[in-house]
Amino acid sequence: MSKIKILLAEDEMALGMIIQESLESREFQVTLCADGLQAWDSYQKSKPDVLVLDVMMPKKDGFTLAEQIRKTDPYTPIIFLTSKSQTEDVLKGFGLGANDYVRKPFSMEELIVRIKAQLNRLQLRKNQSDWMNLGKYKFHATKQLLKLENEECHLTARESQLLKILLENANQITDRSLILTQIWGSDDFFNARSMDVFITKLRKKLQEDTQIQILNVRGFGYKLVC
Repeated sequence: MSKIKILLAEDEMALGMIIQESLESREFQVTLCADGLQAWDSYQKSKPDVLVLDVMMPKKDGFTLAEQIRKTDPYTPIIFLTSKSQTEDVLKGFGLGANDYVRKPFSMEELIVRIKAQLNRLQLRKNQSDWMNLGKYKFHATKQLLKLENEECHLTARESQLLKILLENANQITDRSLILTQIWGSDDFFNARSMDVFITKLRKKLQEDTQIQILNVRGFGYKLVC
């Protein structure tokens, strides 16, 4: 079985080498780059499975690099390493296509768990043409169908997009602003109210399975429990 390829871009080389050695000891294949330009060149040549990018890098910062990659590659997971904690920076990163943030300082175990979680979600996306299990239901994202035994429920495009994002992050909090940016294009007040309406609709369509809940985690987002 081939190793998972990780492109790690970190300009603090001492830290980068520690992360590289730790990941390689867990059977990952890691390419370490010292700046954004080097990382872009490496990305084009190697096509990694996961990108772990420091935000503040010389020559090309992590945000710019992620934006460049997302123009042609919407799927490869991007995890930002950052010492920034401002909400604006987090939202900017998600808006540019980031999948996750890890704030410095962090433990290697946390980073590894987040990498594996992104790989699992990527596999779900690749299987989106297939039926996905959701408690007693079957969900088909492409056909926009929710199925319970022999009964089918047709979803709107937006309902299907919303349920797909929640299912990809099942049993974890999905950032409210991330959902709004991906589906509605912005996280303004009116779009937020619209999303709340769609959440209510999905709850009703999933009510036949009492083990499924869509929880509103106040101040953060939603959590699909199943």
